[in-house]
Amino acid sequence: MKQFKTILSGGGTGGHIFPALAIANAIKSENGSAEILFVGSSQRMEMKRIPKEGFPIKGLWISGIQRKLSVKNLFFPLKLIVSLWRCYFILKQFQPKVVIGTGGFASGPLLYMATRMNIPSLIQEQNALPGITNRLLGKYVERICIAHAEAERFFPKHKTELTGNPLRPELIQLNISPAEARKKMGLSQKKTTLLVVGG
Repeated sequence: MKQFKTILSGGGTGGHIFPALAIANAIKSENGSAEILFVGSSQRMEMKRIPKEGFPIKGLWISGIQRKLSVKNLFFPLKLIVSLWRCYFILKQFQPKVVIGTGGFASGPLLYMATRMNIPSLIQEQNALPGITNRLLGKYVERICIAHAEAERFFPKHKTELTGNPLRPELIQLNISPAEARKKMGLSQKKTTLLVVGG
């Protein structure tokens, strides 16, 4: 039996990296012999974070388009062409059963090339308002998993599934009382605590 191989791509921010890691760990817990490779942007935080979690990663020379007029945008077409070719060789060599993108610069060329090579591909979109890369790729990939129902309008309905966000096991298996948590964080036991999260 052939080994199950997956390529995951998501980076630039923790909002893309941590869902990708949650998916990778879920695959590993279901199939310990599965081989997982990450593809990221060579100058972003995923190049350090992913190896710390025990997964190999290959980098692409890619960055986003600047929204304002910038000289950096002149290099974007070249970076995209180079990254598409690198993705072609990565996919040819690794031969994954599926390619999963969680957003970020590197997932664009990787998912696009996977669709051109007829490799099953999937987007996991964490945001209610999807980024440009995922919106463009939506028409090419086989499946889109969304965390918020509001995101459905940006993708072809027949491919889109409301799945929620993948969570790391350590977030699900927290076994600490509110009193212990307050003590650990140096918060008052007598005052009401409000946690505000954004991004």
